[in-house]
Amino acid sequence: MTTEINSGNFNNEVLNSDKPVLIDFWAPWCAPCRMIAPVVEKISEELAGQVFVGKVNVDQERDLAMKFNIMSIPNLVIMKNGKVVENIVGYRPKEDLKNLLAKHI
Repeated sequence: MTTEINSGNFNNEVLNSDKPVLIDFWAPWCAPCRMIAPVVEKISEELAGQVFVGKVNVDQERDLAMKFNIMSIPNLVIMKNGKVVENIVGYRPKEDLKNLLAKHI
């Protein structure tokens, strides 16, 4: 299950995570974001315990979006040990995303 990430829980959930983190930067009005949402949810189920998956609504969390230089959405960021290791803009199939994550598990 994905967790809603915001400024209040970012440090605890993302920076202090002992697992790789997949963050989905999205907005409700974004059609490609709605297309990739079930893919991200499936990944969170299939890799539960191995990867932490969170979502950031860029309309509500502009500071986080700016911190990560999010210019286009959907934008998926993979972090490990508090650092960005992958940045994926746009839709990607589940297997592509799982392969990218596998490099960091």
